[in-house]
Amino acid sequence: MDSFQPETSVPLTLEIAQIGSPSTTLTSTSTSTPRISKDAIRTSLKASTADGIFAAVFNIATGGVLLGNFLVELDASPVVFGMISSIPMLANLFQPMGAYLSERSTSRFQNSLRTHGIARLLWLILVIGIASFSWGGLNSNQLVILSLLILVCSHLLGGLGTASWFSWIAMLVPRQLRGRYFGLRNSFANLTELLTLPIAGLAVSHWYGGSIQGYGVILFFGIIFGIVSLGCQYFQVDINPQLQNTYYASLSQTSEIPLDSAPNESSEISEAIYLPQMPTPQNQIDSSIWKNSNFLVFLLYFGLWAFGVSLSAPFFNLYLLDTLNLDVSWVTFYTSLRAAAHMLLLLVWGKLADRIGNRSILIYCGILIAVIPWLWVTIGSSPLDLWLWFPLLHIFMGVNWGAVDLCSNNLQIEIASVKNQSIYFAIAAAIGGASGALGATIGGFIAQFAGSFGIVEVFVVSGILRLASLIPLIVKKDMGK
Repeated sequence: MDSFQPETSVPLTLEIAQIGSPSTTLTSTSTSTPRISKDAIRTSLKASTADGIFAAVFNIATGGVLLGNFLVELDASPVVFGMISSIPMLANLFQPMGAYLSERSTSRFQNSLRTHGIARLLWLILVIGIASFSWGGLNSNQLVILSLLILVCSHLLGGLGTASWFSWIAMLVPRQLRGRYFGLRNSFANLTELLTLPIAGLAVSHWYGGSIQGYGVILFFGIIFGIVSLGCQYFQVDINPQLQNTYYASLSQTSEIPLDSAPNESSEISEAIYLPQMPTPQNQIDSSIWKNSNFLVFLLYFGLWAFGVSLSAPFFNLYLLDTLNLDVSWVTFYTSLRAAAHMLLLLVWGKLADRIGNRSILIYCGILIAVIPWLWVTIGSSPLDLWLWFPLLHIFMGVNWGAVDLCSNNLQIEIASVKNQSIYFAIAAAIGGASGALGATIGGFIAQFAGSFGIVEVFVVSGILRLASLIPLIVKKDMGK
């Protein structure tokens, strides 16, 4: 079933879910509500969790502290560090285009392969570049430029597919269990980061051919894991975006929402899930963004938050690796502590979000995250700072960032329209990406041309802007749950 034909006698609702693997079946218990079998949903959620685990290894290899240390070894400037943070966010400007194209496709899975698959394979060029550098074929400046080019192309392609993937997984997870499921999924991903990042850091810093060669080896294995993660998506129930939009367009016109399709509040993730997953409010099926005041307020918050965070975030690792001249293995140890705290509290945040709502958690944890840049200003390079305050600070960051990441995604899913859903997600990502890229770029120039005082200034202003970004959430009390 690759297309919908109005004259067919088969109920439209039976064609919402397109099957992504031969073992997945779609059944129906009535002529008005579609149903995906229990086994298919269980398989889909397990596959998505495995996808997150393998993708975490790929993300470790292609970003964060390992990529940062690689550029430090190449004597990259602070502007370059600002760019590697702004490029992924600028790539989000292409998400609306990707969402537009994905809504005209017939398979979320195929769209993911075309975008994320090519994006991950591009990193093989950097592996070749590192090998060439080791043999004297490229100099450090050329390798920095090549790294930036790969980063640009990879994230542009990824940006074309992110909104489609987000819409896909949002349709598979029941609304009342989003917090718990995404908390569980993110916990496994963070556990993977906790276990693999220190090992990768030690491998890079102690590689017999030097840390640059060591990064090339880690990058190669990371790419393999990234491809395996895409293979896990094959076992998820596929969704045809065109039929999804056609179905919810009919609901918008008739305002007939099938109530018997909602899972019971006490059901677990393994229970049967229906599409639509929950009784859907009218503003959830209206495709006009300008009529969705909750989503517009979310965009304002999201843009301001991304700018305030990105103003200082790219320079934390630079401060540790360059200013304090710490070994990469120490920085990966700190990062692992943050990942551990992130992982341990995610399930708690997920259950709490399902109980009290995402907005409240975003406000309270957002206030705590706002003070993080100010805390960095007070920490130096004394033994007490290195052995006590830096570990505690990273644990504090992991605890609170887990809540913000989880609840921000959940709130976005909750207030976005189901019709043309990926376009909503793409617009939010584009706003956040543009704001974040602007913040990282401005922060990079200030840090480079104003010296050490400039970095302190960036940290102070970043904290103030983070607090200011929470005002829309505080004022809009009826937004989401």
